[in-house]
Amino acid sequence: MSALAIKTPKGQQTRSNILETALGLFQERGYDQTTMRAIAAEAGVSLGNAYYYFASKEVLIQGFYERTHHEHLAACAPILETETDLQRRLLGVMRAKLETIEPYHRFAGVLFKTAADPSSPLNPFSDESRPVREEATNVFARVVEGSSAKISKRLGPELPHLLWTYHMGIILFWIHDTSPGRTNTVRLVEQTVALVARLIAMARLPMMRPLIGRALRLVSDLRASEGAGA
Repeated sequence: MSALAIKTPKGQQTRSNILETALGLFQERGYDQTTMRAIAAEAGVSLGNAYYYFASKEVLIQGFYERTHHEHLAACAPILETETDLQRRLLGVMRAKLETIEPYHRFAGVLFKTAADPSSPLNPFSDESRPVREEATNVFARVVEGSSAKISKRLGPELPHLLWTYHMGIILFWIHDTSPGRTNTVRLVEQTVALVARLIAMARLPMMRPLIGRALRLVSDLRASEGAGA
């Protein structure tokens, strides 16, 4: 079977079926207890066919990351295409994130047990997760670049990465949020987005430059040490 087969409607349907089946079994049995053989059997495909579309369980989860990312892209497109206010752009993108991942809340709790392991390829900070991580960071670059806000020249290059890190902190809170409809997370987003926008505006003040410079040097040092340990 060629890679072109995956792009056909039948190939896409088969791939989606395997992914949906896997997510259900992961949620029901746990990630470690679910085998590729069980996924193939439940999906009604051969084991070889399952491995054709997803070379491993880890690749299945990366497929899940990719799908939720594309769902988020579609959901936040209207706000990014029409709004220019930085705070409203960021709020719209964060609200869209919560809306698109909400159906997967229970599964996210199951997945977190594995993804929280720093050595796991499912960790959002892993090399295996890099493609989706970089695409998601680009969304926050669009939030900044398409806004009318005046951004500190020193802060600007790092801001998309910092906003991605902020959004990962929100997702961690969301995973552990047991409030009805995750209302606590919604409230947290609304309050912290306003705070983030305020801090970004304040970064241009002369009195803030030493603090911003120190913070950015810290970020740079952390990245360098992370690269050295890879």
